[in-house]
Amino acid sequence: MQSDKSPLSANRTRLTLLLLSVIYVFSFIDRNLIAIVLEPIKQEFDVSDTVMGAVSGLAFAVLYSAVSFPLSRMADRGTNRRNIIAVCCGLWSLATMASGVVTQFWQFTLARMTVAIGEAGGTSPSVSMVSDLYPPDKRSFAISLYMIGPHVGLLAAMALGGWIAQEHGWRAVFIFFGAPGLLLALLLYVLGRDPGLGVYDTEAEHKARQLPQGKFFSDVFTIMRIKGFFLICMGTAVAGMVGYGYGIWAPTFMVRNFDMPLAQAGLTFGLASGIFAAAGSMFSGYYCDKLNTTDNRWQLRMPALGVLISMPFGFAFLLWPADAFWLLGSIKIPHAIMFAAGFSFFNSWWATLAYAAISHLVSSSQRATSIALLSLFLTLFGAGFGPLLTGALSDVFASTNPGEGLQYAIVVMISLLLLSTWFYYRAISPYQQQIMAKTLSTQHREENLIRP
Repeated sequence: MQSDKSPLSANRTRLTLLLLSVIYVFSFIDRNLIAIVLEPIKQEFDVSDTVMGAVSGLAFAVLYSAVSFPLSRMADRGTNRRNIIAVCCGLWSLATMASGVVTQFWQFTLARMTVAIGEAGGTSPSVSMVSDLYPPDKRSFAISLYMIGPHVGLLAAMALGGWIAQEHGWRAVFIFFGAPGLLLALLLYVLGRDPGLGVYDTEAEHKARQLPQGKFFSDVFTIMRIKGFFLICMGTAVAGMVGYGYGIWAPTFMVRNFDMPLAQAGLTFGLASGIFAAAGSMFSGYYCDKLNTTDNRWQLRMPALGVLISMPFGFAFLLWPADAFWLLGSIKIPHAIMFAAGFSFFNSWWATLAYAAISHLVSSSQRATSIALLSLFLTLFGAGFGPLLTGALSDVFASTNPGEGLQYAIVVMISLLLLSTWFYYRAISPYQQQIMAKTLSTQHREENLIRP
């Protein structure tokens, strides 16, 4: 077991956060490269939209969810989180490269499932570690910097990945983006540091953490009973289902709807979505920390508002006239892309703030497991069913409206954000009650420690 330590130096803290964030960038790239090369893979292996949706989502999600719990349990029980992340990063990077050398569809599916096994040891230990790198009053912003990873990853995958696919074929994309992960795994192992569990715990929280821990399922049920936890998970699950379905299929929608080359669609969508989503993530984390100093209900008000405001932008992106373009030399840029940028800015709030909310709700010895539970909802419902449901709806609508099936499918998916807004809104009151109860409990334990 790790012993409790003092906070790391400022430089070491920043370096560790930087390495974790860059690893998350490549994690998200490796996870979502299939979005930009979905069409050529589908054509080469001659499979349907539904099958591609299942492989890009459900096959990944099932293994990711199953493996994340034992790895998170190890992190909560004191196994060095840096080592867990480094080993897993190396595994998913090798599997990503393998995705580019397969010759049959079952081999491709197996490689993607191995990526899922590796990435299961990434997010939960990383968010747990970031929560110990920074104190509670700076935690949302620190996690928002870490959560930039998906958006920078989206930008790189769509922009550079589309060009590589067009010039060198879809296989080269997986090999090119998989290789850097091996170097990052080594850098984290050599230069990164795990600060130890509960660096910023109060003395009472530290004493409570020394008590015997329950068995795995007992801990899971304890976490699930925490006020507001389940509602936050459900809000995140629905938002993730929409986000993954949209993110995986939007580039293909642009190719089909705007008759754009693959590389141009990837570059246009990647720039608009990646840059604005990263800005939205930092904006939400920074201002949430500010607002929380006077009212901690903003921790969930902001994601509720974000998903709600994003909806009209998403509808406009999908329904804007396909023949409305700006001309940049010989390049046509659809007017609709400005609405994709707006959707990405507001729809990025929920991920940062939901993870930060969970880190505030639980003790340091429960963080990785609680993040794994949140990731279970996000991955199983989001990554698992988002792309699959979108692909299935596309096939259904295409049978009666050829050429418009995918457009209508994504419109239906974005409509589900109303449900996500409702879950986050319902979680506000129990979340505040739990935070108050946790604070009072900590104060009571500290008073007992002071008494002679």
